[in-house]
Amino acid sequence: MADPKKRKLHTTNAIFDPENGDAYPVQHGMGAQFKVPGLQVTDHFFKVPVDHSGATPGEITLFVREVVAPVNARRQQPYLLYLQGGPGFESPRPSEASGWLKAALGSFRLVLMDQRGTGRSSAITTANLARRGTPEQQAQYLSFFRADSIVADAEVVRKALVPRNATTQDGKWSILGQSFGGFCALTYLSHAPQGLIEVLTTGGIPPGISEPCSAERVYSSLFPRVLTQNAKYYSRFPGDVAVVQRIVNFLAAQPEGGLLLPSGSLLTPRAFQLLGLSGLGSGGGFERLHYLLEEFFDSEGQVNPAFIKAYEAWMAWDTNPLYALLHEAIYCHGAASSWAAQRVREQHFAAEFDAVAQAQAGKPVMFTGEMVFPWMFEDFAALRPYKASADLLAAKQDWPQLYQPQVLAGNTVPLAAASYVEDMYVDFNLVQETIAGVGGARHWVTNEYKHSGIRDDGARIIERLLGMVRDVVLLE
Repeated sequence: MADPKKRKLHTTNAIFDPENGDAYPVQHGMGAQFKVPGLQVTDHFFKVPVDHSGATPGEITLFVREVVAPVNARRQQPYLLYLQGGPGFESPRPSEASGWLKAALGSFRLVLMDQRGTGRSSAITTANLARRGTPEQQAQYLSFFRADSIVADAEVVRKALVPRNATTQDGKWSILGQSFGGFCALTYLSHAPQGLIEVLTTGGIPPGISEPCSAERVYSSLFPRVLTQNAKYYSRFPGDVAVVQRIVNFLAAQPEGGLLLPSGSLLTPRAFQLLGLSGLGSGGGFERLHYLLEEFFDSEGQVNPAFIKAYEAWMAWDTNPLYALLHEAIYCHGAASSWAAQRVREQHFAAEFDAVAQAQAGKPVMFTGEMVFPWMFEDFAALRPYKASADLLAAKQDWPQLYQPQVLAGNTVPLAAASYVEDMYVDFNLVQETIAGVGGARHWVTNEYKHSGIRDDGARIIERLLGMVRDVVLLE
């Protein structure tokens, strides 16, 4: 078995970049090979440019995991690239053949790529980002970690990994994008459709692709959806109205306006509201949130260490800071986000999300959703050193183009998209606007699932989407 620490990179074919006429050698090394129940796994490592345009020097390591059903290990199969949600989260670590992964392996070799800056792909952490220099240098480095660079990385992997034969239609592959991974899929269709056989997306059609930055419109649509989810939550757990009010009043009464946590973070009422990010929009989220809230106080009315430990586990800013640093930037290509979520909250929803005022007035306290706010770089210890970098990214206007609406309008690559009517993270109405402008797109609209549909019932969803792109499932 290969030791990934002792792996050797070898140079493969040069990847030609038609945009600037340059070619660069691709270094590709194989790491560990192992088995888990029902799966055979091979690790791959690539060296890719930090900046695919070549204007900024430097390389990063890209980690890819190739997964195949053991019965197909020696057979030629088409390849499927899975693009993870996020931004800023690594690809899944398979432990068995189950769910959507098992369904996909019936037809494909699966490629799990840690998107740059995550997992084992030169992960950006709150520890190593400080070594990137000044806030300006940090922001410049972080600007190379969006969907356009992720797609360029994927093309490097495809050309080096996928054999050119009839099974792969001469070196092409299929892609599956969940959430932000679906945003990446449309970037792929915009800039490198020649590498694709078919595209599947789940809860991941980007909004406002023709706008310089759609972030403000996105949050104007999402805040009402978050309020709806809060109402549903309190309908399910009416006793939690008083529980949450008690917690908020307790936090507001602390000398520093919040509870100082072992990590150095300050659990303020507004930071407490962030529990809605995971608790309100995914399958089983209501239950997880309810069980977490009931642990806040112990039997003597003191803060329960079990809650503190669980809360900090829910807030992954120390291990996955890219989510906070680049979240609004995923909506921008030509204009600044300017902390859009905070602006929309202050201008249109200030009263509804004022936790202290609502609690003191005896009203239900609203949790927030998938929004990143500038004050998070004050309340969370892991993010504090990067407040200046975050402000620079929020003010950045010259983001590269992520989507090509004219290319998408003439798209000929089969695309099947699953959209969830009650999705709290990706507004369904904005999705409809985008997908109407993508040639050949087939749209499965359902209220059966939340945003986590691929996790909750992935096998059924993947089988249906594959049927749609292959004209086996015909929508009426």
